[in-house]
Amino acid sequence: MTGILLNHRAEGPVSAPPLLLGPSLGTSYALWDKVAPELSAAHRVVRWDLPGHGGSAPGLIGPGATVGDLAELVLALADALGIERFGYAGVSLGGAVGLHLAVHHPERVSSLAVICSSAHFNGARPWEERAALVRREGLAGLAKGADARWFTPGFTVPRLVRDHRDADPEAYAACCDALAAFDLRERLAEIEAPTLLVAGREDPATPPGHLRQIADAVPGAALVEIPGASHLAPAQCPEAVLTALRAHFDGDARRGTEVRRAVLGDAHVDRAQARQTPFTARFQDFISRYAWGEIWTDPTLSRRERSMITLTALVAHGHHDELAMHVRAARRNGLTPEEIGAVLLQTAVYCGVPAANSAFATAQRVLEEEGVPGRPDPG
Repeated sequence: MTGILLNHRAEGPVSAPPLLLGPSLGTSYALWDKVAPELSAAHRVVRWDLPGHGGSAPGLIGPGATVGDLAELVLALADALGIERFGYAGVSLGGAVGLHLAVHHPERVSSLAVICSSAHFNGARPWEERAALVRREGLAGLAKGADARWFTPGFTVPRLVRDHRDADPEAYAACCDALAAFDLRERLAEIEAPTLLVAGREDPATPPGHLRQIADAVPGAALVEIPGASHLAPAQCPEAVLTALRAHFDGDARRGTEVRRAVLGDAHVDRAQARQTPFTARFQDFISRYAWGEIWTDPTLSRRERSMITLTALVAHGHHDELAMHVRAARRNGLTPEEIGAVLLQTAVYCGVPAANSAFATAQRVLEEEGVPGRPDPG
């Protein structure tokens, strides 16, 4: 079925860092319903369905399939979407796909999170037996026990159980074949991508020890255990999974916050974060990730030069509150009062004398507040 892609859903800005999300056997991309929309505030999120699950065509794999076959389908999807390098997070079989990609295609994976998964799935026999059962009897009987395999007692997600029941039996069995043949334990040390392991403490399918084995073998890997979570942690404990994934993947936002503090000062950033609400959270993330995490960290211009450009732009648009803040920032970035005055005098030529007059008054007030005599107000 050359040319047919995995069914998928893309969310978030096309210009944001791409993040691919892989599902567990028997589920669809609905597994990520309570996590993906939040991640899409900072990422171009692409979640996909396994062959024969959700909306993906069953014929994309056949008997004897491997995790490597599934990984190639994911790469074909990424290529079709114009995504060269991406962050990746996957659950169970989706996590195994991520491990395979990190080992065999390290140039494609910028960062990896493996959730409720393993470098091996307890040998081939249980999966061979399950594959034979499904090929013989279909999925109705197996789906009846999905809650016990996936969740702690009393919890369920009807949509995911329905997805399990409605999956194509042959494609499901082929995925079982892939799990039966999967064992990456001897190659974990080759993984170079920053790696996070997330374990559900109540997970009977891939207990925390499986994730701990990966964390111990992958250089620099981190392990998070989620209390009360079973095998499908993103559906059962979405807030905890979201917190862990944000901390792992939002590198630009973290770096941006560090630069923002260095330029604007801790007090300003602390006030901005204290005022943050759910309504403004995405805007604050945008500022941290793009303005401070990408633009202000670009080494092409020094921070001194960026301060001069910023002062000019703020004068031109009459943003006096922002101007006061960036006069302080300019001092932190090494500009002297004389240099600040020279920048403002330049704005008088190109932005107009009234705009520069107001800017000089603002700058003089700020400099005097800091105990530095300001340049005389030219007005």
